[in-house]
Amino acid sequence: MPDTLPFEGIKVADFSWVAVGPTTTKYLADHGATAVRVEANTPLDILRAAGPFKDGVPGPDRTQFFADYNTSKYGITLDLKNPAGVEVARRLIAWADVFIESFTPGTVDRMGIGYETARSINPSIIMASTCLMGQTGPAAGFAGFGFHAGAIAGYHEITGWPDLPPDGPWTAYTDTLSPRFIAATIMAALDHRRRTGEGQYIDASQLEMGLQYLAPQLIDYGVSGRQATRMGNRSDAMAPHGAFPCQGEDQWCAIAVENDQQWAGLRKAMGEPDWAKDERFDGLAGRLAHQDEIESKLSEWTMTKPPRAVMDTLILEGVPAGVVQRSSDLQEDPQLAHRGFFRNLDHLEMGTIPYPGHQFRISGYDSGPRSAAPVLGQHNEEVLRDLLGMTDEEIVEVVIAEAFG
Repeated sequence: MPDTLPFEGIKVADFSWVAVGPTTTKYLADHGATAVRVEANTPLDILRAAGPFKDGVPGPDRTQFFADYNTSKYGITLDLKNPAGVEVARRLIAWADVFIESFTPGTVDRMGIGYETARSINPSIIMASTCLMGQTGPAAGFAGFGFHAGAIAGYHEITGWPDLPPDGPWTAYTDTLSPRFIAATIMAALDHRRRTGEGQYIDASQLEMGLQYLAPQLIDYGVSGRQATRMGNRSDAMAPHGAFPCQGEDQWCAIAVENDQQWAGLRKAMGEPDWAKDERFDGLAGRLAHQDEIESKLSEWTMTKPPRAVMDTLILEGVPAGVVQRSSDLQEDPQLAHRGFFRNLDHLEMGTIPYPGHQFRISGYDSGPRSAAPVLGQHNEEVLRDLLGMTDEEIVEVVIAEAFG
């Protein structure tokens, strides 16, 4: 095992909230960075009020939604409307290598901790600002969440069924995409600073980052003028392609046939039924033209078997297939168990809880997460004393000023 982790020695001041910023800094913290998550008591981070709650009992320190995005971090509370709180924030920025925030554009400037201030007290600081539309332009002030950015980016128009209104991805989609881009950009900025000593300011628009995952649709429209819209679970390049009902209540298996070879494999898996030998289905164009008929007949077969049996049978014949799993299924998934994906960590309020790991493994070290998420204000004094070097007298003054909120 190496003596140090990839980001060991990197210091992160995380002033963001909800999902995008915290997930970004979680990557750095899980891989060794010292990250401090800054929160307010009022208003609470939205995720602290969102379930699932441990044992179904609500509480700001009982939600795994917040906990998943904030592993391996210190946690402090600061009132950034309080001058004493702003002074602590500036000391934290002076300490940090990376400073990330996700307020509405202009807010950190009004607080007195914007980029120009940050750079004046820490010339090599790498600062990242993330919001829906970016820091500049006519839509910069547009406030909202990843649901809204996903809708504006076009995901809702192309997600759902053609005979129904737009449905959209289940979650706040750009919240799940953006951290991948921002974390990689911060890593590039850290490498640049290592070589040149120069800091960076990163203006991360969730709309623009979200568009990257629509590249095929955007290119298609630019080249052919064809506008993508809702197709349900179907594909314009594969058939059959969808989730098919299986034996049991609300049990499904996803199946995708990419080419004629896989179509032959599907037929073999089904026992070469007469209907599947129809010459109309021999090529992709024919299968695309007769999807209703194929899906109806295929569903009759899948409904006679449990979803895992369908998956296993098809995979043996080289046909892409996967059981549609629930969260309870994932906790028991043998592949995830083999790779140690879930990590049991001891949380101060919730006790021992499983946390998801990362979607990759790198030889030579364990990527984390390293510790459970902090409870609200858990490390207030520890951060001020041990990381920022403040004296006991200075910390008492912060408490007296009610700067912890």
